[in-house]
Amino acid sequence: MTYEEALDFLYRQLPMFQRIGAAAFKKDLTNTLKLCEALGNPQDTFPTIHIAGTNGKGSTAHSLAAVLQSAGYKTGLYTSPHLKEYTERIRINGKNMPGESVARFVEKYRGLLEEVRPSFFEMSVVMAFEYFARQEVDVAVIEVGMGGRLDSTNVITPRLSVITSIGKDHQQFLGETLPEIAGEKAGIIKPAVPVVAGHNPPEVLEVIREKAARSNAPCHVAADTYHVQPHDETNTQGILFRVFKENKLWEEKLVFSLMGWYQRYNLPAILMSIDLLRNQCQFDRISDNDVKKGLESVQELTGLKGRWQILRTSPFVVCDTGHNHDGIAQVMKQLAHIPRRTLRIVLGTVADKDLNDIFPLFPKEAIYYFCAANVPRALAAEELKQAAASHQLIGKAYASVSEAVKTARDEAAEEDLIFIGGSTFVVAELDEI
Repeated sequence: MTYEEALDFLYRQLPMFQRIGAAAFKKDLTNTLKLCEALGNPQDTFPTIHIAGTNGKGSTAHSLAAVLQSAGYKTGLYTSPHLKEYTERIRINGKNMPGESVARFVEKYRGLLEEVRPSFFEMSVVMAFEYFARQEVDVAVIEVGMGGRLDSTNVITPRLSVITSIGKDHQQFLGETLPEIAGEKAGIIKPAVPVVAGHNPPEVLEVIREKAARSNAPCHVAADTYHVQPHDETNTQGILFRVFKENKLWEEKLVFSLMGWYQRYNLPAILMSIDLLRNQCQFDRISDNDVKKGLESVQELTGLKGRWQILRTSPFVVCDTGHNHDGIAQVMKQLAHIPRRTLRIVLGTVADKDLNDIFPLFPKEAIYYFCAANVPRALAAEELKQAAASHQLIGKAYASVSEAVKTARDEAAEEDLIFIGGSTFVVAELDEI
């Protein structure tokens, strides 16, 4: 079996939430547990770090992986969705799982997969576990796909659980209120396993604390230990932060290579997580220098893309995969501070997005280029255009992401600003990514 044949099997025969939406969502762990058991429970053969949240979990996962790599640990990283290539989901020390390894897995276990009929995500998770076990990683950072309690990744017993910022997204599955959503995310908390709570409102922290207490799991609210301030100085390699630990200056100029302003909300949880890992003898060789080296080289070490990624500077073109209310709000806040003559926004969304929730976040003075990514879940560009018009967001609809981007660039002056986003799938179709 070739890699292309394996991908055809994955995409055509197994449901995939990212592409088709709710029909692919599974509400229990039965299939994942069956597959893991059939493979000898590979997820139990290496230490893991489990990361859930609405916003920041991908950046946090990649940042922790970068620090672990800098300290010399052979580090697995499982994330989703991918931008360009399926194998981006499963990496070791920043290198994608080889295509031939995907083909090997599908060919070897095809009969089992056809018998169990797992979802695309369930099968991908188990493939990652099997690959990490076979490659004998020292540690694997595992990002939750959606929710936590019933997510396919929630068959692991990690050394550390991390819950990043929680907001409203996928409410049809996770609940309408923040405490309800937090309850699902907190489902990754395991008995006696330390948990780090990132930037969240009091009602969310209360849910996390209560779940941790019931599980006898030590709970560490990152903001109780770490406080970060953006530094007045700038750095071309990333954002500079002044970091305080327990109200004392820990680092005057910490370079964080992820350029989005919203990373200030992720950084305390990242640093708190590293502290807790260093308290475990298996990870005690992580030095302060490893922390700094990892954080200033996240993209280089892990291959992370699409988080406030600057594509060119004249005109200034930036993309971001933020796609829910909180994520888009932070991106729009940063855009507002960039000098420009005209703001041009290339925008696409999925069909099940609550547009009335996100449209008020977008600036009315911008020129819009509406498009639809080439996935079944995408909202048609013309429908998006019409819905946007009711919020005074005016522009034209284009047949593809590439046409919308090309038109925006053709019409832009050197002093203009172009933003591309609204959906991970829109960013994924950019040639520069």
